[in-house]
Amino acid sequence: MGKADLHIHTRISDGMASVETILNSVEQAGELDVIAITDHEDVRGGLEAQELAAKRGLQVEVVPGAEVTTRHGHLLALFIERTPPIFRSVEATIEAVHAQGGIAIAAHPMSWLTRSLSQRTIDRVVAKGEKGVMFDAIEANPSPAGQVTAHRTKERNKTLWQLPMCGGSDCHHLPQLGTGWTEFDGGTAEELRKALASGAVSAGNAQSPSLREIGLRQAVLGLAWGFSATPRKMVRRGTWVSGR
Repeated sequence: MGKADLHIHTRISDGMASVETILNSVEQAGELDVIAITDHEDVRGGLEAQELAAKRGLQVEVVPGAEVTTRHGHLLALFIERTPPIFRSVEATIEAVHAQGGIAIAAHPMSWLTRSLSQRTIDRVVAKGEKGVMFDAIEANPSPAGQVTAHRTKERNKTLWQLPMCGGSDCHHLPQLGTGWTEFDGGTAEELRKALASGAVSAGNAQSPSLREIGLRQAVLGLAWGFSATPRKMVRRGTWVSGR
C-alpha cells in the first residue's frame, strides 16, 4: 500500500519549514511515497517541491496543491497548476479545481479551530449532487485542526455523505510531518490520483507531536503567521473575488 501526506504547509504561507527542509525530512524518514504541498492560496510551494524532487531524483513524489479559502471555509485543491480564486462559493471553487483536472477535498470539516466547511455546507453540496461540483474526498483523520470534530465527521460521513475518506497531517511544524496520511494501492502520484478519483483510499494517523516537541516559540510564531496568511496573499496580489 502507498502512503501519502496530503496536507502540508511551507514558509510560502504559514508553515515553519522550507520546501527543501520538508523534502529532506521526508526522504530521510522514508515512510511516505507521496506528499502534497498545500500552502494557503498559493501553489508555488508545490510546484517548487515537485521540480526539486524530480531534479534530485528523490524517491518521494510531490503533488502540487493549495488550501483555498472559499466563502464557506477551506478546500484542499490537489493536482493543480494554478491557484483558484479565493472567497468564492465552495461550489464555484470545486468547479475551478475540477476545470484544471484537480482533486477537491473538504479540509478539517466542521472544525471551529480554523476556517472550515460547516455541516450545513457539506450537506448542501452532497444533497445537490451536481456533476463536477462534488467533493472528491473528505479529510477524516484527527489532524490538529480536525481532531475536535473527527468523530462527528466520520459518523456523518458514514450515515449521510458517504465520501471517500483521506488523511493529511496539516503540517505547519516539522515534527507534525507524516502524522496523518492517506493509504492507497500503488506508490506513485498518478496512482494516488486514480485512487482518489475512484474513492479507493483510507485515512490513517499517528499521535500528534506535543507542544514540547514543537517548541513554544515556534508554536506561537506559527499561530501568528497563520492568522495573517490569507490577508498577506490578498495584499500581495490584490483582492480577487469573482463569480459566485
